[in-house]
Amino acid sequence: MASNRRGVGLSAFSNAAISSDKYAAHGASLKSSHADALANQLAVFQAALHNFSLTHAKDIRSNPTFRAEFARMCHAIGVDPLAGSNIKAAKDAGGKGGSVWAKMLGTSVNDFYFELGVRLVEVCRETRAENGGMIAFAEARKRIAAGRGLVGGGMDVTDDDIQRALESLEPLGGQFKVLTLGNTKYIRSVPKELNRDQAKVLEVIQIMGFITVSMLQANLEWERARAVAVIDDLVADGIVWVDDQADEVEYWSPASMHEGG
Repeated sequence: MASNRRGVGLSAFSNAAISSDKYAAHGASLKSSHADALANQLAVFQAALHNFSLTHAKDIRSNPTFRAEFARMCHAIGVDPLAGSNIKAAKDAGGKGGSVWAKMLGTSVNDFYFELGVRLVEVCRETRAENGGMIAFAEARKRIAAGRGLVGGGMDVTDDDIQRALESLEPLGGQFKVLTLGNTKYIRSVPKELNRDQAKVLEVIQIMGFITVSMLQANLEWERARAVAVIDDLVADGIVWVDDQADEVEYWSPASMHEGG
């Protein structure tokens, strides 16, 4: 009895290979068309974003809420206004280079954060003798808002602005770090890192207002030698101050004192 089956033998493999090639070609065509469509959509959106930043540059610089919304809009599509700010694009015919994102978003957005970064450097330098190189975001905002005509002075900024401005300072070698103790963010402007014990002591000061050696022994169950060693290091770095007027010597953090004020 004759079989109705077709495509048996080498011809079946040949037909399968042809079909596979057709599917692959069709898939590549779809992928290419989708990629082109996405690229066109992104180009249109980037152009709109650029025009928006130019049109509303004044609002972006002067209105913290508006600026935060603009930053969130950029972040939603993977655009960081500061990304590549220190990476020069290929030189054009006139021999001028520039930031890729600065060209796309307009220099005013980048300039705002760089100016704020300069002011933060000034604030950290001005207060280092007071706080040992650690200042709360809230205190930095207050000092910047009360600027005395310096670059970036008199600016109404938010914690988000400070965070982004500090990111713009990363090319300086990471000297300016964000340190979170409890629910409070600080700018750490000295290269020495806090160890775990030091960070724990500062958290206790933030909660209690001050600490003593006996408080650390009772609350953290530390040996006296450990508590004394940690406090001595913090005092030497100027991060905590000594008050010897009480029965037991008390240690205060100027950064927390400013925050509370």
